[in-house]
Amino acid sequence: MSAPTVVDSEAIARAIAAEPALAALLSALDCDGEEARIVGGAVRNALIGEAASDVDIATTATPDVAAERARALGFHVVPTGVEHGTITVVVRGKPFEVTTLREDIETFGRKARVRFGRDFLADAMRRDFTINALSATREGRVFDYATGLADLTARRVRFIGDAGTRIREDYLRILRFFRFHARYGEGALDADGFAAAVAERAGLATLSRERVRAETMKLIVAPRALDVLVEADGAGFLLAILGGVASPARLGALLAADRRDNETSEAALRLAALAVLVVEDADRLRERLRLSNDEHLRLSEAARVAAELHGREAPQGDGLLRLLFERGRRAARDGLRLAAIDAPLELRRGFAVALRGLDRAEEPALPFKGADLIERGLTSGRIVGETLKRLQAAWIRAGFPRDPGQLGRLLDEAIAQARAAR
Repeated sequence: MSAPTVVDSEAIARAIAAEPALAALLSALDCDGEEARIVGGAVRNALIGEAASDVDIATTATPDVAAERARALGFHVVPTGVEHGTITVVVRGKPFEVTTLREDIETFGRKARVRFGRDFLADAMRRDFTINALSATREGRVFDYATGLADLTARRVRFIGDAGTRIREDYLRILRFFRFHARYGEGALDADGFAAAVAERAGLATLSRERVRAETMKLIVAPRALDVLVEADGAGFLLAILGGVASPARLGALLAADRRDNETSEAALRLAALAVLVVEDADRLRERLRLSNDEHLRLSEAARVAAELHGREAPQGDGLLRLLFERGRRAARDGLRLAAIDAPLELRRGFAVALRGLDRAEEPALPFKGADLIERGLTSGRIVGETLKRLQAAWIRAGFPRDPGQLGRLLDEAIAQARAAR
């Protein structure tokens, strides 16, 4: 291996200086015979002018030494993965992951036997992609052991070394390959990486569903997700990941509507557009991806509304208010958006009008309660419940009135019907 490429980055130096706690932690770890650098995504993002959600630090100091030095600064230390050399240092509520340099002795899936080391080169070559193998000192000096700088400039996402070997170390790297290209890449997927992903795709079945879900939800919100998903679907990956037929074209229609209307669809709605063609698909995805209860509910409700509107003109006026009242704003809006991308061209304008109307509409609230009926002399719980249901139906048919006189007449009619039925 040739010597690393070393460059100075004012952007990284400024980013560290702007975080006094990070600068203090690096200073404590980077002295008295030990070295510490920022590694991975924080370096990558700083070099392209983007913020990083997490800052990871690699150090030659063993976990006990790193913890002792952090505590000496008054920082809180959490032993999140000491057996693998990792502690988390929390400073004013912000976590920094600090990991002792290590080398793999043996890898098997996500697991690995490691030993601590002092070699930043060996640590870099353990990583997945060249753009994630960069490290930087607290002065902003960047070390590149795997052509990561060139690949970052060219917007290439490439595995370090042999792509198949990297994937067999952790099959989740197939999904990360897709996600990172959708997030940072341009053009087609790296040919060697894609070929290795295809050859090793059976390994996806060994992954936990929670890990697959996390990568999938990140992938579908990446800037070039659609391009990557089209390539992945052509090679059969979406069927393997989602356990059913997917429609990148449907997702493309949703994203086109986003651009037209200056919106940004959330991951759950994008997943619905991609893979929820009928209500039952939401149940399959709940199991396949271990969706949260709220995610499953959102997909199910959106699919039901879209199914009800399929082939029909978009609801307007009282019909729109009824949809809003019965389904709630989120389900109504999601369902309208899904129905819009499936609608024939001549009906799409109506859905655009309905969506604008929905955003302006105040969600109706039933102006009657059981107590109103009890005050009028209805004492049976069963009769109160049945009367309230009839009253709600009558209120909806009347167009969600608010006028006190009209509401009083509806209430009187419902009470009279209840008494006549006794």
